[in-house]
Amino acid sequence: MLIGRYLRVLWPKAWPVRTWTFAALASLALLGQPAAAAAAAEKTGKEVVDSACIACHGTGVNGAPKIGDSKAWGKRASLGLSSLTENALRGIRQMPAHGGNPGLSDFEIERAITYMVNQSGGHWAEPINKAAAAKERSGEQIVRAQCAKCHQTGVDGAPKIGDRAAWIPRMKQGLDVVVRSAINGHGGMPARGGMADLTDAEMRSAVVYMFNSGTVEQKSAAATTGGEDYRVVEGMTLYVGVVAASVIRDHAKDYPADVADAVPSGSEQRYLTIAVFDANNGQRITDAVVTARIAGTAQASPEKTLKAVTVAGALTYGNFFPMPAGAYKITVHVHRPGLPKVVQADFQYNTQ
Repeated sequence: MLIGRYLRVLWPKAWPVRTWTFAALASLALLGQPAAAAAAAEKTGKEVVDSACIACHGTGVNGAPKIGDSKAWGKRASLGLSSLTENALRGIRQMPAHGGNPGLSDFEIERAITYMVNQSGGHWAEPINKAAAAKERSGEQIVRAQCAKCHQTGVDGAPKIGDRAAWIPRMKQGLDVVVRSAINGHGGMPARGGMADLTDAEMRSAVVYMFNSGTVEQKSAAATTGGEDYRVVEGMTLYVGVVAASVIRDHAKDYPADVADAVPSGSEQRYLTIAVFDANNGQRITDAVVTARIAGTAQASPEKTLKAVTVAGALTYGNFFPMPAGAYKITVHVHRPGLPKVVQADFQYNTQ
């Protein structure tokens, strides 16, 4: 429960659905347009050959290897794509640089060469455009394409997608530990889930998606004023998370130094963390001054400033408080530059 609440503070997939949908989809649409336009502009190997190379390679003019002549192309193919591309870009014998079309990109030349080799008995793989920035896949895309094969039904004990009871024990050592295990492979799961081209960031997104999946609908039905671990007040959405200091102490390497080095002694210490978002646009607020006090039947503490800290790439505000077992009221105050009013939000929390 503690880990679940703490992770929702870092990756609050449960924030208001309207805000998430507008902000996330608008950003993805804008980011996706240049990549899609660039991909559409690149000619296929066949298109390049038909528009430029066919004039000579179609008939073998001036000694050019004729498309379909496996003997002529086999000798050249043995040199490899890099060498053939270099010759084509620079020009060789009667062939001008870039096949006489300076508007062709290096990648399009590679595609054309690959096409002619394959039309002449070769079996080359389609080249990859190394100059184009790869578009990062979302956690949902990765899970649906690959991870769901095992995690949808729990094959060989794999934690099911959205099954918090199964995921939380695995998260006790920290998200980075879980992600690293997935990257390296363990048990019946191969390295990177069997998709060798997944980046570390994509692996992280997939794990977070499987942990959070299924919570959005539950939260969207909650009152607009908030659920048990979040509040919407004065145009801000606040998420609360609590994690036992002993967890941080035992796994210090998985936490930033300004948190791990500040862990107080004692078994009843807990780390309170608050994430603050703009309720209108969903953007994380990073310029606030956040304080909190905790009062309960077992223990009460004076108000403390929560320090800004970045955990797993997400900025939150946090500090340690003594919280032995019992029921607590957590009162959070948020002040933003330029706003005359200090915003207050109250949370109920039970420790065990």
